[in-house]
Amino acid sequence: MIEVYSWPTPNGHKVHIMLEECGLPYRVIPVDIGSGAQFGSAFLAISPNNKIPAIVDPDGPDGRPISLFESGAILLYLAGKTGRFMPEDTRGKYEALQWLMFQMGGVGPMLGQAHHFRIYAPEKIAYAIDRYTNEAKRLYGVMDKRLASSTYIAGKQYGIADMAIFPWLRSWKNQGVEMGEYPHLKGWFDEIAARPAVQRGVEVLANARQPLVTDKAREMLFGATQYKRH
Repeated sequence: MIEVYSWPTPNGHKVHIMLEECGLPYRVIPVDIGSGAQFGSAFLAISPNNKIPAIVDPDGPDGRPISLFESGAILLYLAGKTGRFMPEDTRGKYEALQWLMFQMGGVGPMLGQAHHFRIYAPEKIAYAIDRYTNEAKRLYGVMDKRLASSTYIAGKQYGIADMAIFPWLRSWKNQGVEMGEYPHLKGWFDEIAARPAVQRGVEVLANARQPLVTDKAREMLFGATQYKRH
């Protein structure tokens, strides 16, 4: 059974969704990032970047346990393990990879910054809010244009790129975006949201999450603790 070290964030949910879609047995081990659990030595041993999610698969590709961190790498591993949600042909594989990298390098970091400066930053910096809100809208526009001519993000088949992007768009209001302004993206979003495995995936640990408003939570996520050498 795969062990999933996670918390109910977009990066956590993308892995939960993939596991649910594949039907793989897994056990969730909560890593409360608001309390600083991500800095524990046991977790750092499998996730040296102190970020969730991470997995341990006792049945690795060579029959030995394997641990992985970085959500994109985990999605690729699970796709390889199951032979699902990743095109088999070379062209289709690289199309899927480019959109997965688009999420990892663009959608996640930029929407995360929009969340930070619009909601969590201790002072409201107009330049930062405008910069990341505008970048969020630009990225939504890229995806809307793509979905005007493609059924799914990476092509005709639902796959890991869709699973990677979807959880980040659930908080579109917090990003200063109006989803109705992107009709092709909204249609895709509603279709993905209706999938039973997706619905199960986003409920994983959902009851455990607390608003990150306490001084301790802010310190664990945005303060000096984050920048120490652990």
